[in-house]
Amino acid sequence: MSEKKDKQAKLEEEIQKEADVEINEVEVEMEDQEAVKALETKIEELERELSKQEDRYLRLHADFENVKKRHTSEREAATKFRSQSLAEDLLPALDSFEKALDTESDNEEVQAILKGMNMVYSQIMTAFEKEGIESIPALGEQFDPNFHQAIMQDQDENAESNEITAELQKGYKIKDRVIRPSMVKVNE
Repeated sequence: MSEKKDKQAKLEEEIQKEADVEINEVEVEMEDQEAVKALETKIEELERELSKQEDRYLRLHADFENVKKRHTSEREAATKFRSQSLAEDLLPALDSFEKALDTESDNEEVQAILKGMNMVYSQIMTAFEKEGIESIPALGEQFDPNFHQAIMQDQDENAESNEITAELQKGYKIKDRVIRPSMVKVNE
């Protein structure tokens, strides 16, 4: 019987060893599953953070592009309208020039002076044209509040309604921007 008990004890010992091995395998598997779950949670967190950072990057990039475009357009506008302030300062002198050129005289000296003034006036107008500065057409045109400033009304039956009948002061524009509107008399 002792042999039988030894066999049974050995068998029980082997079964216990196998059970311990299986228990260890199950414990290792459970630990692996917990580790996998922890890693999956960490991956999800990192993916959320990456998504936030990508969104932040895209917003910053868009802001940078907007600033760059605005800077470019401001620089282009500054270049395009660089001579506006000079033109604004010269317009009163140009008005005086035009008034002087309207002077008529039979005196040869005065005519020679007027001829020289006309040449200077032409040079100024050529320089204005090179910079894109031009006078705003007014006489005979329809009144446009974007380009004309009505300071008087007229009652001319020969002219259409809202037609400009007189230009009291020339208006000027640079490219597509009005420097000074034309002061005009408009038919009712």
